[in-house]
Amino acid sequence: MKIAVLGGLGLQGRAAIADLVASDGVEEIVCVDTAADGPARLAGLIDLARVRFVVPEGAIGPALATVLDDVDAAIDLLPQPLMREAVQAAIATCTPLVTTNYAKSIDDLAPAAEQAGVPIMTECGLDPGIDLVLYARAARQFDSISSIDSYCGGIPEPKAMAKPLCYKVSWNFDMVLVSQNRDSVMIEDGKRVAVPAGQQHDNPFIHEIEVAGLGKLEAFPNGDALHYVEMLEAAKGLRRSGRYTLRWPGWSAFWAPLKELGFLSEDKVPGTSNSPREFLGRLLGPQLQYGPGEKDLCVMRNVFSGLEGGRAKTVTSDLIIERDLVSGLFGMSLGVGYPASIVAQMLARREITRPGLLNPLLDVPDVRFFDELAKRGITVSETVARD
Repeated sequence: MKIAVLGGLGLQGRAAIADLVASDGVEEIVCVDTAADGPARLAGLIDLARVRFVVPEGAIGPALATVLDDVDAAIDLLPQPLMREAVQAAIATCTPLVTTNYAKSIDDLAPAAEQAGVPIMTECGLDPGIDLVLYARAARQFDSISSIDSYCGGIPEPKAMAKPLCYKVSWNFDMVLVSQNRDSVMIEDGKRVAVPAGQQHDNPFIHEIEVAGLGKLEAFPNGDALHYVEMLEAAKGLRRSGRYTLRWPGWSAFWAPLKELGFLSEDKVPGTSNSPREFLGRLLGPQLQYGPGEKDLCVMRNVFSGLEGGRAKTVTSDLIIERDLVSGLFGMSLGVGYPASIVAQMLARREITRPGLLNPLLDVPDVRFFDELAKRGITVSETVARD
């Protein structure tokens, strides 16, 4: 198999390439990135013998198409604004592709993908990604599901916390701030409830959960719960659902007044070329970096409640991924890069062939997927409670 990683020198791209190098049957990995020092950046992390580096030149669309025309599958880890270019190049060359980004911005490309006969797996990383395959697995354990609560967040290990944010950067910090300007959709009492971005850190849905070994974590709404539960036949009578970001307690109390004062505004400050949100990213990002001996933690919990055989039942799935201090790869990078690599290999082997814009909830074989994650040291623990 030949697999291309678009944006291969980023945090997630490096994890995906490391996994592909370690995977049987992958003969060549094509690392596509605008940085010209790829070998130096990956030296010491992996054996570079099977990695070919490509620096795209000229218009990005044709450059990507040239690369994809010579591989069996591709992983899109480019900045989100380039997602459309990557998907269009995959469709033009009939190359199966995995992207970790949300599908909403490319929904209009579904007919073209279907007509080309090419599978485009969207939303296939950590969150969304692993959680969506858990949705599919949980659906088979119930006759009907009445509630789904999904939690996920990247946080520093306790000894790496720094006041007042208790947060450090294991992902693109600018995108962390952007996500705080995203509206959320909840389901309460069977009805759709909108949570505007402006109320994200000041609303009745903020609460805490207890995680073994860590203690209390703060959960606040950040996602469209309705979008995913509509894909589940067993959840047609759903009464409650929410998608939440996890942080150490105090996150919302810190950001609520700043958001009210406009510090997360996307509008340019008069007389400057930056918005307040962009300024905060540049100011805070460099101060929130991990030290070489510090770990990030990706904490995920999904709680499903419903009926099986007429009895009430709750299934709780827990997952924690931590930084690998030997390679230096963050838990967040592993949580995104490994699923993308696993599914890209499935696509390259033609184990997933349905054409169009696909979703892990519907199109990734969950047993095989979690077996592959377990081989990489990422395991989901599951507890079942029955009334």
